[in-house]
Amino acid sequence: MLEPDGRHAPVRFPHPAQAQTSGAFNARGGIARRRCVEEGTLEVMEAIRGRRAVRDYTGARMERPAIEGLIQAAILAPSARNLQPWAFAVLLDRARIEGYARRAKGWLLANFSQTSYDDSLRKMVEDPNFVMFYHAPALVLVLAKSSDTQAAEDCCLAAENLMLAARAEGYGTCWIGLARPWLNLPATKAELELPESFHVVAPIVVGHPKAWPESHGRDAAEIYWLG
Repeated sequence: MLEPDGRHAPVRFPHPAQAQTSGAFNARGGIARRRCVEEGTLEVMEAIRGRRAVRDYTGARMERPAIEGLIQAAILAPSARNLQPWAFAVLLDRARIEGYARRAKGWLLANFSQTSYDDSLRKMVEDPNFVMFYHAPALVLVLAKSSDTQAAEDCCLAAENLMLAARAEGYGTCWIGLARPWLNLPATKAELELPESFHVVAPIVVGHPKAWPESHGRDAAEIYWLG
């Protein structure tokens, strides 16, 4: 459906509490299932420990109900003053994702000096085998509807929810920060029919992983006990 100005109208989902009672969550895409409640925090910790940045996907499609379920999990994130300053744009057309990957890479190579990225990343991007969106079947953009710093931070919380929910459902994700400058160009947002005032905070690819990467490990937590 289009808005009066010709833009695509956003799809509104029911509030998670309403969706749970109305059966709006299906078996695959539904994150807030009774199983999660009954099993408690163990499943959450398993998803946290098992989440990986996946850069190799099968040819399987991602369907709308699955993505909708992940977005339902994303909007359960906390936000300052409960403003919920996020919106989401989803692309499931693999050919278009591949095309945008080439264009984002080309723009980055031509404008690398204008970004804040460390120059050490340039060599990775220059590699002919480097593909910006890793041939993933779905691209989810977490959008801040406000320019406030807090809005971007809240969107990061929503993005983390989405990635953990994806891991719990058996999907792989990867946050593609290198694509953000190109996605936030006014011309790109106009082409994608995104409001000019929106800011792309988290471009996240989603798909079926060919394999789960091994953990890179974590350094011990640096903790200062203040009392």
